[in-house]
This record gives sequence, C-alpha cells and structure tokens, in this order.
Amino acid sequence: MNFLYIDPGTGSMLFSLFIGIAAALVFAVRALSVKIKFLLTGGRAKKDTGGRIPYVIYSDHKRYWNVFRPVCDEAERRGLDLVYYTQSPDDPVLSASYKHVRAEFIGEGNRGFAKLNFLKAGIVLSTTPGLGVLQWKRSRDVSFYVHIPHLAGDLTTYRMFALDHYDAVLLTGDYQGKDVRALEKLRGQKEKELVTVGCTFLDSMRERLSASPRPHNERTCVLVAPSWGKSGILSVYGRKLLDPLAASGLDVVIRPHPQSLTAEKELLDSLESAYKDCPTVSWNYDNDNFDVLNRADVMITDFSGVIFDYALVFGKPVIYSKPAVFNKDPYDAWWLDHELWTFAVLPKLGIELDEEDIPRIGELAVRTAESPSLKGGIDEARSEAWANVGGAARRIVDYMLGKKAELDSAAQNLRKVG
Repeated sequence: MNFLYIDPGTGSMLFSLFIGIAAALVFAVRALSVKIKFLLTGGRAKKDTGGRIPYVIYSDHKRYWNVFRPVCDEAERRGLDLVYYTQSPDDPVLSASYKHVRAEFIGEGNRGFAKLNFLKAGIVLSTTPGLGVLQWKRSRDVSFYVHIPHLAGDLTTYRMFALDHYDAVLLTGDYQGKDVRALEKLRGQKEKELVTVGCTFLDSMRERLSASPRPHNERTCVLVAPSWGKSGILSVYGRKLLDPLAASGLDVVIRPHPQSLTAEKELLDSLESAYKDCPTVSWNYDNDNFDVLNRADVMITDFSGVIFDYALVFGKPVIYSKPAVFNKDPYDAWWLDHELWTFAVLPKLGIELDEEDIPRIGELAVRTAESPSLKGGIDEARSEAWANVGGAARRIVDYMLGKKAELDSAAQNLRKVG
C-alpha cells in the first residue's frame, strides 16, 4: 500500500490547493447570494454581517497561553466579549472561568486551519507566524489580522515571510519595528501598522516573581536552555558541553526547546540516556518555564528567545554561545545585511562562551552567577526590548477596541457611498 503514501510536504501543498479551491467556491456562492438579494430588494440589500465574531484570539498551541491570558483577563475585566480558538485540546483556556471569553478547541492540524480559513470575524489576534504562507490562509470575511509576538527578541528570527500577510504587528519594543519596515521596503509591500505595546508574558512573569519566594539552592543551579536546529548548542556541542557540566558537581537542568521534541528527538533521547544515572543532571519539559527560570542561578544558551525571559524578568546573567556562522537561510533575517539585535545585545546580558572554556564550564558558571558587573547591561537591554512594563494587556485591548471602531466607521461610510 506504499503507493498511497503522501509525504507531509506534498500533503500540505494539496491541502492548501484544496482549501483555495473550496474557498473560491464558497465566496463565489456568497457573492451570488448577495447579488440575488440586491436584485430582489430593488437595490436595497445590505451587506450580510450575520455570524461575524467581533474579536477572535487564535492560538496554535497551549504554550502561548502565557501570551494571551493577560489579554483575556483585561477583556474580562472590561466586559469585552471575545472568542478564543485553540488547537490544543488541553489548553488551559478551556478550563478557565470567564463570562466574556468563550474558548473553543477547533481541532489540530488541517481541521483547525479549515475552520480558520472560512472564519467570519472583525479582528483576529494571533502569535502564529506564516499567515497566508502555508495552510493558514487569510479569510475574505476577516477584516483585520494582528500579530502579537511570543518573544522579546528579533522578529526576523521567524521563518521567512512570517509576518507578510498580517495587517498589524504589536511590538514589545520600538527596535523590532525597524526590521519589519526594512523587509517591507525590500519586498515592495504595503506598510503594516506597527504599535509598541510591551510584552504581556513578561509582565505576567514579573508579577509572579514579585509574589514568589526566591528558591534556596545548596549548589549553584545551571540551566541549559538551547534553541533548536543545527546552530543550537545541543547540536553544536552536545556531550562536549554536558560532560564537564555533569562532572562539576553543580545542579544542571536541561530544558530543550519545545520544537526539539519533534525535530531533534533522536538527539534528545541519546543525551537523556547518557546522563540517566547522573544525580545532578535533570531534564525539564514543563509547559510553564517560570519555576525553572526562578530556580536557576545562571543560564547557558545560544540565540533562544528564553534569554530575554530570564535576563529581563529575573535580572540574572547568561553564558551564551554565539554561532560562528549563523545560518540565516530559513529566516527573514536572510534579507537583512546587519547583525541581529539578539546577537548585538548579548554582551550586555552575560559572557560569551569560548570553546576553550568548556572544560572549565562549571567554574565559569559560578563566576558568572556571582558577577555584579552585568546588572547595568541587563537594565539597558530591558529598556530597549520591553516597553510599557506592566501595561501591555491594557494597551492591546485599547488598540483592539480602537481598531474595531475605526473599521466599523469605514464600513459604514462605504455603505453610505454605495
């Protein structure tokens, strides 16, 4: 039966083709229906707005609940009705007690995308990159798509063309907007709305930290928190880095990037097996990273966005591995000829890992954790990447309300002209 097998890439293309054909048919039928109503009413038919949801949040995974929860809380506080679509059957939003936020599991994979591609809504807010590129298409019955980042780092570290088909991008800091504008100019695109609102999940972590006791560690706790892919530290160094850490006597917690669970499962399995009998080495896969970040005294990482969660919220230093050659090919950063802000800011946040230091990585970790000289750099980076500290959710809801009023006014004026 192998002749029936369709590889994932081909399957995605066929699904996109099918959705495109189906969407064209659906919208053609709708247009014909409106035209018939217009003729039957002597040219007095109004635009059909039935079933249109004013505000939609779409999350492709439960791990982004930390981004959206503050927005939902603010909407609930104001009595603003919105619908939350999730593709995780165990998303925390599904068990949350809201009166004005209605959560719905729309199905995983193509089933969920099919619903989104025919959505009728005013404003859609999402962290998901790649709108209009792969399976998730813009619906003709959605007025406005808004992207909210799930990181405080460079938006150009998304896969290529990630934000091209959004109408607006909410920035955590002004610096992110420069690269968005540069890409628009290079690609000859219409400018998107860029609004600096701050960072909801950093706000939430900051609030939690103020109410949480600092864990007492008997030994220095080192958190290894890599990104994924060939440039990540687990792929580049692997046991060369972990062996001396395991032998150092320090507490070592390894927290792989969530994408590694599928993209690098073989690597993770081999490393877990290698240290299964080492009592000072543990692995962390918690959906919520707050506790492990709070516990760690120092982080070893590469270009992962968790750098900013750790340094900006907890004010702790990092040891970072900057790849000799960062492969920009899959990312929007490929289009730009300047250094990524993520890499340029790293010296403010910690110490660069030299390969010669790896045999003494335990000593370096202790020295870095106890260094008082990095605080000023962390404060400076925080001011660049994290605007409006503590107030992001309010600004986001204000923006959504203002944009909805603007769209409604424009539609009303258009109907008057017509």
